[in-house]
Amino acid sequence: MLLAATIIAATPLAAAPPSGPASIAEHQRQCAGKDGWSDPAPPIRIFANIYDVGSCGITVLLITGSKGHVLIDAATAPAIPSIIANIERLGLRPTDVRFLLSTHEHVDHVGGLHDIQQRTGATLIASAAARPMLESGTPASDDPQRGDIPDFTGARVGRIVKDGDVVALGSLRLTAHLTPGHSPGGTSWSWTACTGKSCRRIVYADSLSAVSADAYRFTDHPAYVARLRATIAKVAALRCDLLITPHPGSSNLYDRLAGKAPLIDSKACAAYAATARKTLDQRLTREASVAKRR
Repeated sequence: MLLAATIIAATPLAAAPPSGPASIAEHQRQCAGKDGWSDPAPPIRIFANIYDVGSCGITVLLITGSKGHVLIDAATAPAIPSIIANIERLGLRPTDVRFLLSTHEHVDHVGGLHDIQQRTGATLIASAAARPMLESGTPASDDPQRGDIPDFTGARVGRIVKDGDVVALGSLRLTAHLTPGHSPGGTSWSWTACTGKSCRRIVYADSLSAVSADAYRFTDHPAYVARLRATIAKVAALRCDLLITPHPGSSNLYDRLAGKAPLIDSKACAAYAATARKTLDQRLTREASVAKRR
């Protein structure tokens, strides 16, 4: 027994895993050269009780509260182990995630919802438009990217929200904004977060980019273009101090967290929408030019 105790005492202990959110420097080191949907990234604190627990290329927002937590988006199924590890690294229990929300029903953002729902037991909340795709795992028939993005394992929707509905959990209050532009079931979310006496209006704005499968032409779908334009205008009008997007690069999130650009910007939503409007106009111009040459 004495010999065994001596051997145990002489064995060097493994270094304890890091706990708490990573610095942006650690995040950038781990994600250097990586921006894939499933590349593991450490969790980072964005503001107050808001954390990004997603992958190097996909935002997954964790909003913590005294009565439980809210998770918005879930990246891909292969990313779920690292997302769970990130929640635990923050000292939280995955089973305390009560609600799951989403932005749009593409595999890179909601492909992991089924697995995260199984791990947490959380209720998935979505719009009526998003529900069929979230449950079937198949993009809508009128989704511009249908046929170009893979299906995913669907998750069960437990509650439907309409435009302007508030999802409440303890002191957390998140407002749903239906923004069906990038996809037919797109949803953006807004709420107020405070750290001390500093309170900010947060907007997690859905993607607004006019991207599609190769054979799709936006000019052939004027109703869809009108819907995308209306969505862009709606996001532009949102009151936001801190903008976050499903693809962090779309809102320059990591550089802003690193201090290379302002994190807080009351014009961020308007600027994000202006870029999307310009991109859509350029896409329509290119399609018209190609049509003239034929």
